[in-house]
Amino acid sequence: MGYMEEYRFWLDDDYFDEDTKEQLRAIEGDQKEIEERFYKELEFGTGGLRGIIGAGTNRMNIYTVRKATQGLANFILKQGAQDKGVAIAYDSRRMSPEFADEAALCLAANKIKAYVFDALRPTPELSFALRTLGCTAGIVVTASHNPPEYNGYKVYWEDGAQVTAPKDREIIEEVKSIKDYHTVKTMAKADAQAQGLYQVIGSEIDDAYMAELKKQIIHPEVIARMADEIKIVYTPLCGTGNRPVRRILSELGFRNVYVVPEQENPDPDFTTLDYPNPEDPKAFTYALRLAKEKDADIVLATDPDADRLGVYAKDQNTGEYVPFTGNMSGMLIAEYILRERTATGTMPENPALVTTIVTTNMTKAITAAYGVKLIEVLTGFKFIGEQIKLFEQTGSNHYVFGLEESYGCLAGTHARDKDAIVAVMCLCEVAAFCKNQGKTLWDMMLDIYEKYGYYKEGQYTITLKGIDGSRQIEEMMEKLRNNPPKAFGSYQVLKFRDYQKDQEVDMATGETGSTGLPKSNVLYFELPDDAWCCARPSGTEPKIKFYMGVKGSGIQDAQAKLEQLTEDVKAAL
Repeated sequence: MGYMEEYRFWLDDDYFDEDTKEQLRAIEGDQKEIEERFYKELEFGTGGLRGIIGAGTNRMNIYTVRKATQGLANFILKQGAQDKGVAIAYDSRRMSPEFADEAALCLAANKIKAYVFDALRPTPELSFALRTLGCTAGIVVTASHNPPEYNGYKVYWEDGAQVTAPKDREIIEEVKSIKDYHTVKTMAKADAQAQGLYQVIGSEIDDAYMAELKKQIIHPEVIARMADEIKIVYTPLCGTGNRPVRRILSELGFRNVYVVPEQENPDPDFTTLDYPNPEDPKAFTYALRLAKEKDADIVLATDPDADRLGVYAKDQNTGEYVPFTGNMSGMLIAEYILRERTATGTMPENPALVTTIVTTNMTKAITAAYGVKLIEVLTGFKFIGEQIKLFEQTGSNHYVFGLEESYGCLAGTHARDKDAIVAVMCLCEVAAFCKNQGKTLWDMMLDIYEKYGYYKEGQYTITLKGIDGSRQIEEMMEKLRNNPPKAFGSYQVLKFRDYQKDQEVDMATGETGSTGLPKSNVLYFELPDDAWCCARPSGTEPKIKFYMGVKGSGIQDAQAKLEQLTEDVKAAL
């Protein structure tokens, strides 16, 4: 059907409720809006769904969620894994509890038991819960750090990581094969509960999760010594992090934890925020105000589903608060874990650190210093989680830490996704360790730069919405793919990697080889002096992203090099 036929079908068919039809009547005559809502199905990608909430095939609503869940249920049934059930969590966004229930009741109607959290929970706790309960899969309803009009739906498999190949493609095919909404199953909640197909979970999972987090603490004696001294400001950005963050810090003994009151409670409108993303400096406006009032040592923010962490720390020389990128905070935790596990003799055999191809090259220097194997994977934390599973299956290595540049990391293997709750805990331990030595986190960051080099990374993003935007992004990638630049300014391209074609080209000799990673729509340019550039369309937003990294002789030199490379990349477009 064309988009107008789909629109009329939704308006006229008895399957769709009156609220949905009322929304659609309100846009009657607005051809552009109707086309945007119905020109395609909301794509069930390799991670699940994400889109604007509203009526239509290209929107997040109870019908698109139900249909996606029917596809997942069909896949689970074909795997013969229906007896283990599916765990479901949700965040603070609009319609999150409703979408969670729709998913649960669709599963129940397919005779697959759903374990549903009694209230909002962080995404990493969903990963932990499904492993703890022995489920075959997990669903978390969240749009992470997207604007308030969005919601989403992510699928996890029994190992606790988001689904990877080939299962991701097979689930996508099951969802795509559903052509008739009337074939999608559901049932009444009371009936599902009576049949034991809908079970509420809660504090028992919270308690087990907290116990696992505490296992990552290396120096509890230092925390005990500094618990009265260190001051922490925290904001959950109106999301799911408030209770678990406060609980873990309280149970570890940190006494001076100040939560931003305006952003403490769940708020689907994110009233005090332009954009609930800890990567955005404006998200820290209220937290920094409170930090100055309390003279805090460290300022922390978790995104709405609490898998990403943003950090500011005090510079004791200037009294100002310095922002840390995801690379910087990740390197602080990595250096601390590798150094202190080595010093205390608690480093496991064959240790490995896992990172992504767009994360800082400082990982190479740090892992080399401690004799830890470095494994690079494609962008997306699910690929880091996949490595943990492979380590367990083969016994080849022991996971010690994983990180990606987009403010996500994981210490421990209790979850298989990035975990801002454990990251908060780790960074507060690092801050206490530093304070015990008369230092700040910023002082430690400077020490790391001096030890390994002044690495600096940045990102240039182009947002192109709608049908035309998708086409423009595709054209931009094809231009770079078919005519890769030989240089970006003064940086000659040494090697060009096209992960879609699984091809690496030596630009000087023309020799080709394999990238060694799965196929993905990503282009990577290796440059001299530890510099690099990478291009990829976002998998969750209407954006194309250009990642860049350089290494300088000092902070100013690295910043100048990064700014110049950014301009050179823009010029090449």
